[in-house]
Amino acid sequence: MNFKLIVIGTSFGGLEALKILISPLPKTFSIPLAVVIHRHKESDDSLVKILQKNSSLIIKEVEDKEDILPGYVYLAPANYHLLIEKKLHFASKIYPQRDDFLPNIQTYFSLSIDAPVSYARPAIDVLFETAADCYGEKLIAIILTGANQDGVNGMRKIKGRGGLNVVQEPKTALCATMPTAAIAAGITDKILSLTEIPPFLIKMCHQQG
Repeated sequence: MNFKLIVIGTSFGGLEALKILISPLPKTFSIPLAVVIHRHKESDDSLVKILQKNSSLIIKEVEDKEDILPGYVYLAPANYHLLIEKKLHFASKIYPQRDDFLPNIQTYFSLSIDAPVSYARPAIDVLFETAADCYGEKLIAIILTGANQDGVNGMRKIKGRGGLNVVQEPKTALCATMPTAAIAAGITDKILSLTEIPPFLIKMCHQQG
């Protein structure tokens, strides 16, 4: 399977979990990552700085209407929902009897200040559900440590679209509520310890060349 995007959701304990997850990923890792971590609405850019010290990839907060590029770990800004949308670039193609226009579908991020979902903004479900619509079976979703059930509905949609759902083994999570909820919903494909997730992702990336 040629995966095009990895989406990650986490809450309580998420910073340490993300450091462990992204640190082993090499600079050549080609699948972009989009991350929602529940944090205070007044949070500054310190999260970016901390994670950058632990990663060979480029860590950045998403800007509205930003293209999704390989080699990046994109973070949802504090107090904004992070969505993924499709855009159409029309390119002319000559047919034997007529001219036509074929859409080259690409994706980009958008930001929203709509009401919180599951008491959170950014909400994991918002990212996961919009990513499922855009990427379908080419999507990997990961739920890490967290204190509520945000992300379960999004994973359910990803499962329905043929994507791959990975959940942190609850015993290795600082707070097991979020991964346990995903497992209980019966929508997970892989249950891995936190240290097993990076090698798994590297393998997925390597297999698709």
